[in-house]
Amino acid sequence: MTMPTASPARLSTADDDFERQFQARLHWSAEQDEAIEQRVKSILADVRTRGDAAVLEYTARFDGLRAGGMADLQLHPADFKAAFDSLPADQQQALQQATARVRRYHEWQKTQGGETATFRDQDGTLLGQKVTPLDRVGIYVPGGKAAYPSSLIMNAVPAHVAGVGEIVMVVPTPVAGSIATGGSNSALVGAQQSGVATQNEAFGERNPLVLAAAHVAGVTRAFTIGGAQAVAALAYGTATIPRVDKITGPGNAYVASAKKHVFGQVGIDMIAGPSEILVLADGSTPPEWVAMDLFSQAEHDELAQAILLCPDADYLERVQAEIDRLLPTMPRAEIIAKSLSGRGALIHTRSMEEACAISNRIAPEHLEVSSREPHQWEPLLKHAGAIFLGAYTSESLGDYCAGPNHVLPTSGTARFSSPLSVYDFQKRSSLIEVSAQGAQHLGRIASVLAHGEGLQAHAAAAEFRLRD
Repeated sequence: MTMPTASPARLSTADDDFERQFQARLHWSAEQDEAIEQRVKSILADVRTRGDAAVLEYTARFDGLRAGGMADLQLHPADFKAAFDSLPADQQQALQQATARVRRYHEWQKTQGGETATFRDQDGTLLGQKVTPLDRVGIYVPGGKAAYPSSLIMNAVPAHVAGVGEIVMVVPTPVAGSIATGGSNSALVGAQQSGVATQNEAFGERNPLVLAAAHVAGVTRAFTIGGAQAVAALAYGTATIPRVDKITGPGNAYVASAKKHVFGQVGIDMIAGPSEILVLADGSTPPEWVAMDLFSQAEHDELAQAILLCPDADYLERVQAEIDRLLPTMPRAEIIAKSLSGRGALIHTRSMEEACAISNRIAPEHLEVSSREPHQWEPLLKHAGAIFLGAYTSESLGDYCAGPNHVLPTSGTARFSSPLSVYDFQKRSSLIEVSAQGAQHLGRIASVLAHGEGLQAHAAAAEFRLRD
């Protein structure tokens, strides 16, 4: 059997056509196929009109899950607890430890400006902000064989810490062997988790690690549905599934498209593109470590992007040699090879400073600074979803248990957006209490501006409160 090979582009900033090659490597179209768009619109409209009946129909069609009613698709806290109790002790401890670390981080984050606070100015006017949690959120968790308890933790814990009243999880549990071409996430490419998923035609594959994570992270209730129909049910509400205020969590093309279409009815976290990793290396890290770090994102799917920037040309050669050596040992070698060959790059730069400047242009999802002195370069890095400092800080640790959230902006959106956090599950209301003295000063300002805009009632409302 011929093993796949990976051939990431070899670029140099000294090349005359570097800019053209560089831009070509970054290009990725987020536009969805028109057929998917039309099908998603149809599903959204049908669920909005027929509610539970439509959800049952699409769940049967796309997941092969033929339930007698919505009660068959609903999970309860007792199910989470039972799944947790069924796990080996090491998996229970890993879930608890990861959740505790993520919770500890988000609790710290909450104290950094995420609280209601007020102050009074010299004339006694009170100004401030009132921070309140969302009432109800929906989290989408990939299900079936591609099980992601880490994704559940990263979405549920900050919502729980923020004080959200109800966390509704949707997770597809397709019947093994079903062809999910319409909207389920069962075809999502991802690493399989350990644990035997129980299944039958009525309930599908229920991954105990995911359900146990729901128990640990504080999910309120859940439904075994996925795809565009699940997004629609959360956005519009049905007789069984409550309407939420915001939907977070990753999914396939149908899920991403549905989230885009329901935005405005509900809030969403982001529209995520393919996974990305950018490694800034000074040549001091063992090359096999860096090669495996590139693999860690390339294995997600063929469109994932893995880029290495380094001023040491010999080091790039050694990393390529490790790519060639290690690739045949990877279970997902074919996917890794297609990713690296299609969108990967090993880029020789003039200096680490230039590498940092290129990184800021890319604004990657994951940025590793694999250097002896990572804090020397960190001040130069402005745009990244998450920055991993030092040779021992592999991106995979951030994915599972370091603490900060692994739901990160992709496709260059780190230039203007941030990781998922407690702030995504809170909203702020301005607090204003103008004193009688303050009204004399502010009222005159408002009157002038309101008249200038031709809004006489605005002006009069302020003028009524003037003593003279």
